[in-house]
Amino acid sequence: MNKDKQDVWAPLRFFVGSWKGGSSKSKTERDYEFILEGKFLRVRNKSTFKPTEKNPKGEIHEDIGFFSYDNNRKVLVFRQFHVEGFVNQYVLKIPADNGKTIEFVTESIENIPHGWRARETCIILNDDEFTETFELAAPGKDFEICAKNHLKRRKGW
Repeated sequence: MNKDKQDVWAPLRFFVGSWKGGSSKSKTERDYEFILEGKFLRVRNKSTFKPTEKNPKGEIHEDIGFFSYDNNRKVLVFRQFHVEGFVNQYVLKIPADNGKTIEFVTESIENIPHGWRARETCIILNDDEFTETFELAAPGKDFEICAKNHLKRRKGW
């Protein structure tokens, strides 16, 4: 490999490993792993939401995602498949400010009315912690926060 060649995976290498955390409303477990000879980064996520008045049984949300590098567009792409049937395709919008902020914005969402948008923003706090904010925007509206998690690296993985 040419030493001068840019590492297209640099913005995401931090995430490789196993994570645990959540928010006051949920517990989250997640892992990131390079697969298929390092051509893709897979993420598996499980969030368990506490019971609420509207949802007395609580809820378990699962999704799996794949990051790839689109050589034609020179951009990282993130495809996320949700247990509810949604498929979000994001592109990297903010690669990083000093490597600390990663922002992906959807370019398409399957199985939701046309015009909806989603945004995932991760802020790296230190070598073993990050926050993640998931936002949705209805057609013609601004983004609204749906979930915010604080995750810590699980040791020994």
